[in-house]
Amino acid sequence: MKVLRVAIALLLAGTQPAVAQDRGYVDEMVSNAKVAWADVLRVDPVYDRVRGPAREVCEDVPTSHPVDERGNRVAGTVIGAIVGGAIGSTVGKGDGRRAATVAGAVAGGAIGNSVARGNEGYYQGVERHCRMEAGPAEERIVAYDVQYRYRGDVFMSRLNHDPGDRVRVRVSIEPVE
Repeated sequence: MKVLRVAIALLLAGTQPAVAQDRGYVDEMVSNAKVAWADVLRVDPVYDRVRGPAREVCEDVPTSHPVDERGNRVAGTVIGAIVGGAIGSTVGKGDGRRAATVAGAVAGGAIGNSVARGNEGYYQGVERHCRMEAGPAEERIVAYDVQYRYRGDVFMSRLNHDPGDRVRVRVSIEPVE
């Protein structure tokens, strides 16, 4: 009896269609397609130029600016007039002293103005200048052109990875009407 059960189980198991467990294989009866291996003949990387991110580039630049001369000239004229007036007031007597004071103030003011103008200078400093520059361009591999042979015929495809020596291909056969 045990032998009979085993024989029936084997007969029933043989009548069921076999199903491939590998996810890469397609059911041949449904789509007329199968997965096979093809020999890779050539792999050419496909490059694309990609710009790096923009960056700020700064440099210190020496500069010189004229010092504001108006303040120096006014101060020089006023100081010169005071000193000249003081010196002129020591010369002479009476109206002559007043005239000498005025003349000394005028002369001192002119001299002070001239001295202040001669001392005009330039401020030496450093200014920071910045500008945006595009990042360096670099070439990156974005795909691979793959030439392969399947059963004597040569084919070409663009893949997103390098397949190595062999590539899996899906072979589909359909009648032409």
